Amino acid sequence: MTSRLAVNLAPNHPRGLNLRNPVLVASGTFGYGTEYRGLVNVDGIGALCSKGITVKPRAGNPTPRIAETPAGMLNAIGLQNIGVDRVVSEMAPIWATWTVPVVVNISGESLDEFEHLAGTLDGVPGVAGLELNISCPNITRGGKLFADDPESAAAATRAVRRNTSLPMMVKLSPNVNDIVTIARAVEAEGTDAISLINTLVAMQIDLERRRPRIANITAGLSGPAVRPVAVRMVYQVAQAVRVPIVGIGGIAETDHALEFMMAGAIAIQVGTANFVNPRASTEIIEGLDSYASSHGLEHICDVVGAALPSRETARAR
Repeated sequence: MTSRLAVNLAPNHPRGLNLRNPVLVASGTFGYGTEYRGLVNVDGIGALCSKGITVKPRAGNPTPRIAETPAGMLNAIGLQNIGVDRVVSEMAPIWATWTVPVVVNISGESLDEFEHLAGTLDGVPGVAGLELNISCPNITRGGKLFADDPESAAAATRAVRRNTSLPMMVKLSPNVNDIVTIARAVEAEGTDAISLINTLVAMQIDLERRRPRIANITAGLSGPAVRPVAVRMVYQVAQAVRVPIVGIGGIAETDHALEFMMAGAIAIQVGTANFVNPRASTEIIEGLDSYASSHGLEHICDVVGAALPSRETARAR
């Protein structure tokens, strides 16, 4: 694979977050990476986003917590994970032996928890960066999600930024009225990149039981059904911020990745597709390299922002 795929997700950070290609695997769909090493060349991926990590271990929500939809899936796993201390003692030493950067996705229910997570992971070998999941209920504000408004999103970003020297990106929720204002708010507080979108809130009814199919009642919708929504939001945010954007939502093949990149994303994350085709990320990487070659591109980033109203404006950003 050639250097024409290499990207930097944190160009304004002293260390940067350099990836050999713009294809990441999304949090919650690739475990800690160890689960896939027998199926995929993990070291060939641009970066791995770990499953969401919390301060204390979590067992997650009761079952059933996954359901298939006609164009995707519902999940309400509930952030099942081993907790940050075990991540540092058990997973990070393994990640430190890999060449693929691992970005740890962190989830807190208060600003104090976000500060603790950021501080605990700062400087840990094997941890290349942080992805801040702000689609979490803020227990100090009556369960309102950090992602719901610019002020809460900015506060969470600020709490992490002042407690870590690591590159960071903030993962935005689509379940808001004004994604652009929130994106600008987290950019102003020092995020190095923005990833979007997280899942859409949805539900299904079991017709035989006449009850919600998911025990948690609502769940996150991911997969092909959300891709047009995600592309639209990337397109909007790309015209409003200068930090790199990582597109997420229903990406399963090269054409999907290129669509996000032309909408303004410098990189993408493969999520639900990992459950169907564990090699999806590898195939997309190969496809991007082939596309760049066949179209005479010096670098795959030559397509970034191609669909924006002003290509020159997009390049300037």
